[in-house]
Amino acid sequence: MRTRSLSTRLLASVSVVMVAFFGTTVVVLDGLYRNLSESSLRSLLESRIYVLMSASDERLNGRLTVSDSLREVRFANLGSGLYGQIDREDGELMWRSDSQTGAGLTLGTKLAPGKKLTRELKTANGATVLALSAGLAWEFPRKRTYNFVYTVAEDLEPQRVQLQRFRQQLIGGFSALMVFLLGALAILFRWVLKPVRQVEHEIGEIEAGRAQEFGGRYPRELVGITANMNALIQSERERLARYRNTLGNLAHSLKTPLAVARSLAETPALQEQITRMDDIVRYQLKRASMSGGTGLGSAPIEVKPVLEALRATLLKVYADKNLDLSVDASDAARFNGDQGDLMEIAGNLLDNACKFSKRQVKISATPLVSPTTRREGLLLIVEDDGPGIALEQREHVLKRGARLDERVSGQGIGLSVVQELAQLSGGGVEIDASTLAGAKITVRLPAP
Repeated sequence: MRTRSLSTRLLASVSVVMVAFFGTTVVVLDGLYRNLSESSLRSLLESRIYVLMSASDERLNGRLTVSDSLREVRFANLGSGLYGQIDREDGELMWRSDSQTGAGLTLGTKLAPGKKLTRELKTANGATVLALSAGLAWEFPRKRTYNFVYTVAEDLEPQRVQLQRFRQQLIGGFSALMVFLLGALAILFRWVLKPVRQVEHEIGEIEAGRAQEFGGRYPRELVGITANMNALIQSERERLARYRNTLGNLAHSLKTPLAVARSLAETPALQEQITRMDDIVRYQLKRASMSGGTGLGSAPIEVKPVLEALRATLLKVYADKNLDLSVDASDAARFNGDQGDLMEIAGNLLDNACKFSKRQVKISATPLVSPTTRREGLLLIVEDDGPGIALEQREHVLKRGARLDERVSGQGIGLSVVQELAQLSGGGVEIDASTLAGAKITVRLPAP
């Protein structure tokens, strides 16, 4: 599974926070607007009750009527959505607006003077109205007092339409704002994280061998990392060089004493043991110098020129056999390691094949693709038309051992070195039967 990038994680985290923030803001603003709208409507209903009270006139027998001077004309219009009614405390209807005709509303209620009551009622067609009732004590002549209930109702549909329009505008506006902010943050994150992507790119270049160290200018927070990585790469490269040089010097220094000892040996048995010691020293030094790869920042080795050079050398060594030695190497084939290791692997494989072949030897080299590394590995296949290697001997010829005479003739130290080099890079060696009638040896060398 591909890991999401840091910018994607940051943008996703900010998106969650923004959605939560704007969602909460929308809910809070919607509640505030709804409460403000309801409060405004109640204030409006109260003012209309006062208008209705101011237009009320006394009549005989404790009755009230509304004069024609009522300024709110909607009370007289059918379907206007504004309704009014005046009831006496005994339930007798004093006045009802013409707009109530056919509305199917029951606005009458009992209410003590000075009290107010807010209700939601339904009209005959299912519309919801908000009704406000107020109790009033009216003193008539002769100090007679009657209690009345003034009720005014307003259709809530216009308010709900307005509220819905406000919600749409609010959600639309905040959604557009959030998209704009996320886009701006995406651009900002990309700019802020550009040095991190540059580090990632340069790591890939170093792993692929196209760069030797980190370069460029980095922010203060990354300078320490890149500088230390450059120092580590340089130190590792120098350590590897010193290690190889030391082993080379050791091998060179041992050659002369062993040669002198061999020349001074008086018996064939002693000479044989000195020769054996020389072989063992060479083998162990060769094993110790195996790198199984190369240092960071080192460019991969082109395989085809190396194989062509080995082919030319071996054709001279085995000139008496008149070999047909063919090289089929892809131009894209690269070896991620030291050139000496590649020479060791291919040289041993070709030398064994030439030694035991009748006439025909073939080596092929192709890139080995791996999904876990940036580099491509190498696949080497060597075939010959010799006697081959028996099935029961294939594992044995690849085993390591200190005694050279315990190895199968002609397949000893060379194949052991090849196997160890392949295993150091995470690969391996396979032995099969070749279509040329001899042995087929496949070496897989994944990129480190």
